[in-house]
Amino acid sequence: MNPRNIARLVYRNIMVNTDPASLVILIVLPAMYLIFFGYGFQSLIAPTGGESYLRFLSPGIMSFQTLIAGTFGGSMLWADRRFGMLTQLLVGPFTRLEYLLGLIITALIFGLVGAFLMLFVAFALLQSLSVTAVGASLMIGSITVGSILFGSIMLLISAYVESNTTYNSIQVLLLFFVNFASPVFYPYSSSLPVAIRVLFFVNPLTYIANMVRDGFLSTVGGADALQFATLTILTGLLLALSKRAYDVSLKSLS
Repeated sequence: MNPRNIARLVYRNIMVNTDPASLVILIVLPAMYLIFFGYGFQSLIAPTGGESYLRFLSPGIMSFQTLIAGTFGGSMLWADRRFGMLTQLLVGPFTRLEYLLGLIITALIFGLVGAFLMLFVAFALLQSLSVTAVGASLMIGSITVGSILFGSIMLLISAYVESNTTYNSIQVLLLFFVNFASPVFYPYSSSLPVAIRVLFFVNPLTYIANMVRDGFLSTVGGADALQFATLTILTGLLLALSKRAYDVSLKSLS
């Protein structure tokens, strides 16, 4: 494994995914959620946990970046397989593992950069932030694990799906359900319908948003350590499954 080759693949992935349309998805869309939902609903929704809705929403949008970042890795693999670029890359100096790590690291970079940009937007809107070193560490760790987790899920899907329409449909549905069946926009409540509460419980974004929000609001506790450990284990399992699916998909190209 050559780190220089991985860096070249990461650079290539970033260049491919920094077109105007991709930047709108990564930056403009989440920023619009934060600005319009934050101000629009703040006058309608009572303070959550003693905090304004805008302060509640800001870490939720930061955690949402992990889901968006994950879609970039899956989309790259699917497009490279469809248009024959993957075969050309593997014929060259790049190994299968280097290519896979390039996708995962790209998703990680997009997740961290996207979350940092949303933190900057939140600071501009709130005028003040008070994040402790422990809180900042939890936020960075949660976004790191979340980006790899969703990147693994999207790689797993892209390794098996052949149809462009099917892949895009799955991606859109996943973005919708994962995003809205989580505490990104509103807190978990026992008054929610049972089906939605179940979706909250099984949704990884729920725990990512909880940890990022605890770090953002400096309310880090023992539950965060348990959630982080659980998500790390789940991420490892999903990464192993995506690696296996990736290897199987490459055999079909041989």
